[in-house]
Amino acid sequence: MADKKPPRHIVLTSHPGGRPSKAPAVVWGAASATERGPVVATVSDPEHRNAIGTHAGSYALYRALAIAAGSLDRAHRPDLTNTAPAESIGPFTQWNDGGRIVSLDPYGHMVSQVFADHLGRGIDIRPTIAVTKAHINMPELRAAISAGRLRPDGKILRENGDVAVTKAAIEPVWYLPGVAKRFGVSDSELRRTLFEQTGGMFPELVTRPDLQVFLPPIGGQTVYIFGPADRIGDGSKVLACRVHDECNGSDVFGSDICTCRPYLAHGIEVCVATAQEGGAGVIVYSRKEGRALGEVTKFLVYNARKRQEGGDRADSYFARTECVAGVQDMRFQELMPDVLHWLGIKRIDRFVSMSNMKSDSIRAQGIEVVEQVPIPDELIPPDARVEMDAKKAAGYFTAGPVPGTAELALPKGRGLHE
Repeated sequence: MADKKPPRHIVLTSHPGGRPSKAPAVVWGAASATERGPVVATVSDPEHRNAIGTHAGSYALYRALAIAAGSLDRAHRPDLTNTAPAESIGPFTQWNDGGRIVSLDPYGHMVSQVFADHLGRGIDIRPTIAVTKAHINMPELRAAISAGRLRPDGKILRENGDVAVTKAAIEPVWYLPGVAKRFGVSDSELRRTLFEQTGGMFPELVTRPDLQVFLPPIGGQTVYIFGPADRIGDGSKVLACRVHDECNGSDVFGSDICTCRPYLAHGIEVCVATAQEGGAGVIVYSRKEGRALGEVTKFLVYNARKRQEGGDRADSYFARTECVAGVQDMRFQELMPDVLHWLGIKRIDRFVSMSNMKSDSIRAQGIEVVEQVPIPDELIPPDARVEMDAKKAAGYFTAGPVPGTAELALPKGRGLHE
């Protein structure tokens, strides 16, 4: 039976104690894992904590509820036996550049191996990345087989449409000085704004400048690898990639107001074909629902678009979002290329995306994008034509004609959804 009694004393972590810190040092971007040091964010290990926040991202509160309800022992430590990555990823040279990766821990999947000495001293270090193998199957892939666009090979793609993948789940781990630099703001301004706009949820942001790592309570990413993982960073192999931002309504339930699921399925098809040709494919799936505005805001915008005078129109597509949310997009693709650096990617031969915001961010981080692959016109749902016309007029990549822009309310600064 788990202990239901609350601790006798509440330990505040908003100020460093008077005793010397027992927390391991973190030197972000160091040349090796040993020099870098582990990220320790477990609340049951306050003397060793060297990070703000806690594990599990947006699921952290469910863990708290489980403890409060008595179904989880507050002192539980995971048994990591046989949990090592099912496929080796890294290390790559990008891991040693503190400016290349600032939003995830590149050693997050290797803690049992590279931080064994710290674990042996009783420090509770937990993975922030897990790598496993599986099969995926989508109706669109079976349709591609029936149409002859894909041919089963028995290894990557089976007759029933099963596709063999390596997949990695990634929790966000922010190196605050690096995140601030990426956005062109001061570290202190970033910390203060994060503190204020989360209702003071993390006082350490403003009281503990010695803690430079933050595990924010947001959704993470899942990476799907098609073909041998060691081909991804091999410059002699062709690489296909799609970076996809979550759209639950379309991705899961097939809503036809946007192109998200059709484009995701097309990206997977391109990745499978590229892997079968001797290259590799990568899908990066990020939890940024509704341009990171959230699903409630997203549905409010849908209503506003449909009910406005004249109905849903390309010339007011972006304006309706800004009217409701105050901004057109909050995904901030500046942090997106970090996962590509984690995978050792230096060149993407087939970037399955029309988004200029994504391609520009990737190129700005020194990764070459050779070709952008648009969604085939026949895959665009009728109800999503308005969205696509607005995006093309606003700067999305297209090999065809660009819709007239004279009357479109084009976005200012950031923000295109895909």
